[in-house]
Amino acid sequence: MIKHKKSIVIIFMIITLLSTVAQFAVSVNYNMVDYLPKDSPSMEAMDLMEDEFDEPVENARVMVKEVSITEALTYKEELESIEGVSQVTWLDDVVDLKVPLEMGNSDTIESYYQNNSALYSLHIDEGYEVEATDEIYQLIGEENAVSGEAVNTATSQKMAGSESMYAGALLVPIIILILILSTNSWMEPVFFLTAIGVSVLINLGTNIFIGEVSFVTQSVAPILQLAVSLDYAIFLLHSFSDFRKEVSDPKQAMQLAIKRSFPAIVASASTTFFGFTALTFMDFGIGADLGLNLLKGILLSFISVMVFLPALTLMFYHWIDRTQHRSFVPDFKNIGKRVMKLRIPSLVLIVLIIVPAFLAQSHTSFIYGTGEHPQNTRAGQDVTAIQEEFGKNMPMVLLVPEGDRGKEEELVQELEDLPQVSSVLSYVNTVSAAIPPAYIEESVTESFYSGNYARITLYTDTDAEGEEAFSLIEEVQAKADSYYDETHLLGESVTLYDMKNIVQDDNKLVNWMTILTVTLVLLVTFKSISIPLVLLLTIQASVWVNLSFPYFMETPLVYVGYLLISTIQLAATVDYAILFTENYNHLRKEMSARPAIKKTIDDKIFAIFVSASILSSVGFILWVTSSNPIVSSIGLLLGRGALLAFIMVVFVLPALLVVLDYIIKKTTWKANFYKEK
Repeated sequence: MIKHKKSIVIIFMIITLLSTVAQFAVSVNYNMVDYLPKDSPSMEAMDLMEDEFDEPVENARVMVKEVSITEALTYKEELESIEGVSQVTWLDDVVDLKVPLEMGNSDTIESYYQNNSALYSLHIDEGYEVEATDEIYQLIGEENAVSGEAVNTATSQKMAGSESMYAGALLVPIIILILILSTNSWMEPVFFLTAIGVSVLINLGTNIFIGEVSFVTQSVAPILQLAVSLDYAIFLLHSFSDFRKEVSDPKQAMQLAIKRSFPAIVASASTTFFGFTALTFMDFGIGADLGLNLLKGILLSFISVMVFLPALTLMFYHWIDRTQHRSFVPDFKNIGKRVMKLRIPSLVLIVLIIVPAFLAQSHTSFIYGTGEHPQNTRAGQDVTAIQEEFGKNMPMVLLVPEGDRGKEEELVQELEDLPQVSSVLSYVNTVSAAIPPAYIEESVTESFYSGNYARITLYTDTDAEGEEAFSLIEEVQAKADSYYDETHLLGESVTLYDMKNIVQDDNKLVNWMTILTVTLVLLVTFKSISIPLVLLLTIQASVWVNLSFPYFMETPLVYVGYLLISTIQLAATVDYAILFTENYNHLRKEMSARPAIKKTIDDKIFAIFVSASILSSVGFILWVTSSNPIVSSIGLLLGRGALLAFIMVVFVLPALLVVLDYIIKKTTWKANFYKEK
């Protein structure tokens, strides 16, 4: 690396340039449904309906105010002409408009037209969400409204790029400021960010071999990779600066720095790497997609720091020498003495809160989809406007074997009697169970019968998810199963119901895998049985406290954020505990427990604070800048979690190491702790 430094820098620059170009060819998927397992009930039902019927399930609603029936029909024709809109359903599809409306079913009519407002049900094809919704907005103007899954996808897609740029514009100056405060050279932060920035760009570019990434990965992975792996560059250059004071030859100083920092960087990267590995085993594809990108990112950051950064530093180290400045950070001497005075209150406090925090985080109420749009956005205001005029309307489609119209009629009557079902659309109650389909035009029957299956559409007044919505799904499924051996249910609520069941199973698997893999790394690193348990308890307690906040604040938590952060926080912040404990173990061989812990706090508190403040800044900036509820919730949990982990490592971990000193000495291989004379 030192001998071929120019070649290494040139090769990395070329790869970075190619990756920067390649990332624009990587498509971003904003549809969470695509990440459900193909064998999940709702996905199988969706595939079946696409095979059997031409008409898809609606995924958008458009409300136009102050229109007559004639004007409403004109709007319908204009909506149908928009590219990407494959189906528009309105009042004329369910009642004969030649007959006076007063003679029709009022509930059915009011679902589509009331108070001179028309409500259309649309299906917007996948891939056309942005273009179609933009044309719909242009057609209906500011005073009317549009909502639905397709609108959610379009909004996420339009905001993701600009929000990522905004987050980066806020984050980079903050990180540079933190790094300037933590170094003695104006140029060192540039070297740190260059080394990790190169690995981030290469990671983004190599996604071209995957072909597609989720919107969560696109929004979170680059910033998270930067925050988590910046420590590696800091470890190496700090060691290099230390050895520059001892040896005159920069090449020799770099060799010694690589040798000294390598174990710490490997340990730090390994815990993060293996922690993120657990995400790749999730059945829910967004977790696996993010996990794969983070794994790739951590590996590339490690290679960049151990290969590219030494070469870059040796080529331009004189820039560091020429830009030295005085230290802006006060001396932390004797802070360890003050912290240790709080060891008993710290332990008492954590004992008091750990059980309530554990119980609270397991009883948090969750959102399994993307959540609601903020009310200060057009999308959020449109949802409210449509619900105020027409109420909630969540469609579900039930597919049952075709043939027995008597049985179908009985089932439809039972479904109509359900309190949350506002209307049911089927052949038997739209045409008649007594009229054979052969006597009716195919243009009418093809919406209800495929030759193999009958399609029954239910319109419900529940939210897309929640206890009421999920209970209704179970009730509808139970009623259908009582009539038929084979039934299939699909719709947005059904998809979210499947998502709930899948991610809850994922949560158990991911948590256990994360804990197991991190424990194995800690066992190898410290050659101890007790130290991994102490470190895991410290960081896991901060995870539980972090995830208990939504319960005590009575706010629902986006489950994908909860699932990811329970892994990411543990994998990313256990490094603080490793850095602290490694230094303590080294000093413990030279002095007794209390002096060793005090000196460790004095020596390492600032380094840990720098890491925690960067990770916390990343989280809070994601929270502030993102309008996507999933990305925003991950940001808030990450920002708060990093601060909690810092507090636990500084106040609780030292107390545990001192209190359990005898046990640690007896359960650590070749501990060689200092013996009191």
